[in-house]
Amino acid sequence: MRLNHKLEELVEGVVSSIRKKYPETQLVEITESPENPDTLWVCVTAPDDEEREIELRSFAAEKCTDVLCDYGYHILVMPIY
Repeated sequence: MRLNHKLEELVEGVVSSIRKKYPETQLVEITESPENPDTLWVCVTAPDDEEREIELRSFAAEKCTDVLCDYGYHILVMPIY
């Protein structure tokens, strides 16, 4: 999937929201899902604390669901170590 202007803006919004709530995270990469070319994986560094990682996953899922419902873009945030 190519990043058009709107999709790029939406991804930046999701990442910005995550960084505000979880400042220890960093964007690692944005890549196409190997399983579905219409899905973007936004890879971020995972918090060291397991509880914060669980919270981050839930928070990111809500943000990505909003993007999917409002704009039709499927984005998944993938915390990595």
